[in-house]
Amino acid sequence: MKQRNTYIGKILFSVSSLATGLKTTLNEFFTRKVTEQYPENRKTQKISERHRARLYMPLDENGNNKCIACGLCANNCPNGTITIKTKMVTDPETGKSKKMLDEYTYDLGCCMFCQLCVNVCPKDAIAFNNDFENAVFDRKKLIIKLNK
Repeated sequence: MKQRNTYIGKILFSVSSLATGLKTTLNEFFTRKVTEQYPENRKTQKISERHRARLYMPLDENGNNKCIACGLCANNCPNGTITIKTKMVTDPETGKSKKMLDEYTYDLGCCMFCQLCVNVCPKDAIAFNNDFENAVFDRKKLIIKLNK
């Protein structure tokens, strides 16, 4: 340890440290680089299943939305990207009024992909898919009506 405190010891330590850095740089310089050729490789590109890109509403076996318009997803969204409009419909058989989903609007431009809305949904009515190409020139195109 005393050798490092001398003038010559400091120079030798600096030279060895420089040699270590140069060795690392030269190793990285000669390693083979891997570059994805996007957009030419769209068909062969593999995207992780856990990737969150765009919110969508999966349909049930009858082709209907599973959403019961409870509003939990809109209440838990930190940015307010989800807007739900409901209407009251009376059931002709029972005569009771029931809240139905009228419009489910999702603003992709404000979403931070936190998945809080998906986790809180009691009916698994919303989910994220892997559609990652969401670039548009007009922000109005990022406001999407999800329900059918």
